[in-house]
Amino acid sequence: MGSRSTRPQSGRYSGPDGAQQTPGSAGRLRRSSGSEAAGSSYSDRSRRPPRQPVPPASPMAVVGHSCHLHHRRDSGRTLQRNDSRWSMETEDRFTMSRLMNQEQDSSASTPVQRALRALTIPLERLHIMKGHMMQAMRRGLGRHTHSRATLKMLPTYICATPDGTEKGDFLVVELCQSQVRTLLVTLFGDGNSSPQMMYKTFDMPEDIRQGEGEALFDFIAQCLSQFLADTNTPLEHLPLGFVFPFSCRQTQLNKAELISWSKGFSCRDVVGKDVVQLLQSAINKQELSHVEVVALMNDTVGTMMTCSTEGSPCEVALVADKGSNCCFMAEAHLVETAEETSGRMCINTEWGRFGDDGILNDILTPYDECVDEESFSPGEKRFEKMVGSLYLGEITRHVLIALAAEKALFTGSSVAVLKEKGALTTHQVLEIINIEEGMAVTKTTLEALGLQPNEQDCSRVQQICRAVVSRAATLEATGLAAVLSYMCETRDMDQLLVNVGVDGELYQGHSRFKEILQSVTRLLAPECVPTLLPSTDGSGRGAAMVTAVAVRLEAQRREVAKVLGPLRLKHDDLVEVQALMRQEMELGLGQETHANASVRMLPTYVCHTPDGTELGEFLALDLGGTNFRVLVVHVTEEGIRMASEIYVIPTAIMQGTGEALFDHIIDCIMDFQLKQDLMTHTLPLGFTFSFPCQQVGLDKALLLTWTKGFSASGCVGQDVVQLLREAAERKHHAGLKVVALVNDTVGTMMSCGYEDPKCEIGLIVGTGTNACYMEEMRNVGTVEGDEGRMCINMEWGAFGDNGCLDHIFTSFDKVVDEQTINPGKQRFEKLISGMYLGEIVRHILLAMSDKELLFHGNPSPKLFTKDIFKTKFLSTIELDGLALRQIRKILQDLELNASYEDSVLMREVCHTVSMRAAQLCAAGLAAVVEKMRENRGLDHLSVTVGVDGTLYKLHPNFSHCLQRTLRDLAPKCTVTFMPSEDGSGKGAALVAAVACRTTGPGQ
Repeated sequence: MGSRSTRPQSGRYSGPDGAQQTPGSAGRLRRSSGSEAAGSSYSDRSRRPPRQPVPPASPMAVVGHSCHLHHRRDSGRTLQRNDSRWSMETEDRFTMSRLMNQEQDSSASTPVQRALRALTIPLERLHIMKGHMMQAMRRGLGRHTHSRATLKMLPTYICATPDGTEKGDFLVVELCQSQVRTLLVTLFGDGNSSPQMMYKTFDMPEDIRQGEGEALFDFIAQCLSQFLADTNTPLEHLPLGFVFPFSCRQTQLNKAELISWSKGFSCRDVVGKDVVQLLQSAINKQELSHVEVVALMNDTVGTMMTCSTEGSPCEVALVADKGSNCCFMAEAHLVETAEETSGRMCINTEWGRFGDDGILNDILTPYDECVDEESFSPGEKRFEKMVGSLYLGEITRHVLIALAAEKALFTGSSVAVLKEKGALTTHQVLEIINIEEGMAVTKTTLEALGLQPNEQDCSRVQQICRAVVSRAATLEATGLAAVLSYMCETRDMDQLLVNVGVDGELYQGHSRFKEILQSVTRLLAPECVPTLLPSTDGSGRGAAMVTAVAVRLEAQRREVAKVLGPLRLKHDDLVEVQALMRQEMELGLGQETHANASVRMLPTYVCHTPDGTELGEFLALDLGGTNFRVLVVHVTEEGIRMASEIYVIPTAIMQGTGEALFDHIIDCIMDFQLKQDLMTHTLPLGFTFSFPCQQVGLDKALLLTWTKGFSASGCVGQDVVQLLREAAERKHHAGLKVVALVNDTVGTMMSCGYEDPKCEIGLIVGTGTNACYMEEMRNVGTVEGDEGRMCINMEWGAFGDNGCLDHIFTSFDKVVDEQTINPGKQRFEKLISGMYLGEIVRHILLAMSDKELLFHGNPSPKLFTKDIFKTKFLSTIELDGLALRQIRKILQDLELNASYEDSVLMREVCHTVSMRAAQLCAAGLAAVVEKMRENRGLDHLSVTVGVDGTLYKLHPNFSHCLQRTLRDLAPKCTVTFMPSEDGSGKGAALVAAVACRTTGPGQ
């Protein structure tokens, strides 16, 4: 059904001085920049009273006593209000004058005094209100409490502020109270210091605001079309920001459903619909296909964005206008109602509804009740009705009516005119409290209403006006204090230094508003130091900034996607990796194909897992990295007890001769036995040796290659157990009985197998990575015998060494591989394990910096240092809830001058690299469990994986991603993961214990 089309009738053009020019006047479209733009204003704001000198301090908040006529509503809580009046002796406290310093009547409680006291709020009550508002903020952000919260805390999906590099042409359409405002803003990438703006306002017919929604958006689009025609704007892509000052539920920056109308609007068939789409459809009807709505925001967000400059972001905005609202940059992980968890997001508090649950009942006056009852929405937006300029004139009017009824004002004259809604406006109230001309204006204003005020009436009316406006400023400050304290608390800061953009009729029209706002905020939130920045055309220029930032970030995201795209594996990629792993496993098990397989599938000669009958004392030696351990393990019927000590292997020994390496190991064993008083004992020893070996017996294994930074000479191809025995002979240590050699993966499986008999897989994801599992003997072609099962050490770190994974290797993987001590080897491990992930990230950061996506293209020289970015940084940076400030601290330690946006992108890079590692690990494991299921002829396999390694255990997301991906790739297998407790130590001892159990004590 078509809608009635209403063409814009009286477009008015604003010059830099805010004066209105008719369409036919000279210079009808003014292009302004810098300070000129800052002086521009809406036509409906150009009539605001000029800023006046600061008047003497007036009463702001006192402890009042209850009275019968001017009572506050009782909310069921009793506040003690018998304290003395609070005052401010320094700039952090209010300077109080006597409440009725102009009253000649010295009686304790005149009607005027009672009215003024009713409009004041005790300091302790402001503290209570601040606490309640902070609680309401938390509820509004909570996923399960949001629906019941009075502060809706709406996500805006604005996650960055301008950085000064934005440039280009940007359109803005702003829906005002009775106008539509259009702007064309040009940014030059110069820190946003000198934007150029052309703008035009269009008067909106009254019937549009209460008509069909389609008519409203058609009118907006027609205004835009006329504006573009008048400016001769080229038909090139123009991103548009839409300022829509109503409560919306946003799910994207350019997708927002209207929650409710306010401010006199009630267009039909709009609530619950996407207003961005409605506007875009209307624009398309005007054949403006080059105009794209990319961002929607309200005027509060626009104020924050316009006050952000290069190097000095603004993170809070307060609008004190017809309505009242505040927005701020919240930690994104706390915004449970949005999917975004990284960085920060601007939250539109919609605090006008604070108090709708009755929490403010005890400070509401009868005047507030009258205003609420006469409003379009009784019982709603209680806070806004106490502070918004749309209501302050009405509050004042009802106070005057009450005082006149008590014959405290206008005695002898009719006050019937005051009973007409709208008889006294907030604009008049602000003029009345002008300290220089207020008395004259008061008399003129009252006389214009048909009243006959005397001098005392004028004085009392002026006091009432000040009290009403000052109460509003105090309440706004209390809300701001709640927001600032919440930011300081959630950022874990001792002190918050923050810029606050401020705009609105009250802020600009009441000369003391800023003073009150600063003083009360500082009093209620002493841990915060806000700098108030007056907005320069916040809702217009700020909207352009939001749009420009959105365009900049979208361009950045496209470039980031190009860099990270090759690391983001799709489901089909993982299925292919799973199939390749299965293929290589079969080759590794085959007698004829074993030699050429990249996955070696080495027999371990471990044919049994613990059954709980193992008893005795056993030594264990755990060698798998730069540190190694010696343990004594006591296996009893009550459980297992252990004692251990860690020893360091110096780099010179790791990369020296084999004799020196094994001599060092024997020295450490002897030291441990001496400390444990075991020198005279000959105990079975299980040796965890976490390097690729060809095992030819339980206690005999030939080293195939060194990994993890080891390169000791004279060891490859040798029996490592024999090398250890020869070192013991050289050291004259006769009490050494090595009964089993295992790697850490097998030890992990055995350690967990002692707790869970279903544990038949071992997995290590730490400095390196590997897996083992119990294979059917009939499938192990490299060992004679078909009965039973044997644990197979896969040595899957070498998967892909034959080139089968080349298609998933990125340029970053190749560079990392080339710079290792074993290029072309252990290629699967180099995609997964902790030794290499930090290096992959480092090379990605360098590439992004080269493309000016990070650090403004200027990385620290330290970032060029190999291995400077540790894998532990990934785990820390990806922690849920880690404040961006903490991420920046990590980067600053690397001498990287990172912005908050850099920190967010850093987290994305780390997440991408670690998630790929988890997915690849899951693909390998899926091949293992599916093979086991098929081996055993099962429709469904239930199995436990014993798992160890710092990456699996300490990284905040790795294990979850691995398990989720495994379920997806192997849906017929139920896999339980059991973190190993000292698998490489306790596990080695248990292998020795099982060996003694199965071979007999004398063998």
